[in-house]
Amino acid sequence: MPIRVFLVDDHAVVRDGLRFLLEAHGDITVIGDASDGHEAVRQVSQLCPDVVLMDIAMAGLNGIEATRQIRKSWPSTRVIILSMYATSEYIFHALQAGANGYLLKDSAGKEVVEAVRAVHAGRRYLSEEISEIMIDDYIRHRQASEPKSPLDLLSPREREILQLVVEGKSSAEIAEILYISPKTVETYRSRLTQKLGVSNLPELVKFAIQHGLTPLT
Repeated sequence: MPIRVFLVDDHAVVRDGLRFLLEAHGDITVIGDASDGHEAVRQVSQLCPDVVLMDIAMAGLNGIEATRQIRKSWPSTRVIILSMYATSEYIFHALQAGANGYLLKDSAGKEVVEAVRAVHAGRRYLSEEISEIMIDDYIRHRQASEPKSPLDLLSPREREILQLVVEGKSSAEIAEILYISPKTVETYRSRLTQKLGVSNLPELVKFAIQHGLTPLT
């Protein structure tokens, strides 16, 4: 049975182009279309499509609110947002409303068929550019919200020496590995224990395990 798709966009030329593109594939059929969010919700309730391709910027009821209503009332119907907007705010609100996919209109031509098949199969689909935006935004938020690791207090050399210490190397062995004097190693060891607030080797080993510097073996 072909995948039944419903199109929502306030531009007839966009709907016609999507219909032509989708129906060129034997496993997809377009069962209807609408030019605004209110009409989309009404028709979806009658036609029960498998997938809705939804524009965001429409008068009356925008695509995000229409998506929210459709996904709440007909959770088996999947929704893919088609948008000109690539900001993390738009993407987040669309996914929060229940959208199963998000495509930029300028790349929809080459991706829309793949996206329809993916969401119909129960997967999410984000175009590559959208995925990169979401990942970058996630990393920024994590960096802003997470407390600094105690490791950030250590210099690269101190981290090196910390790992070698917890691996059981003596100051003489570390000196030989790093081409520095044993006295310098002792200075580094003293400095890093002060920075980390530990007083003995077992505490240092525990710290290293907790922060992924050495495996728990």
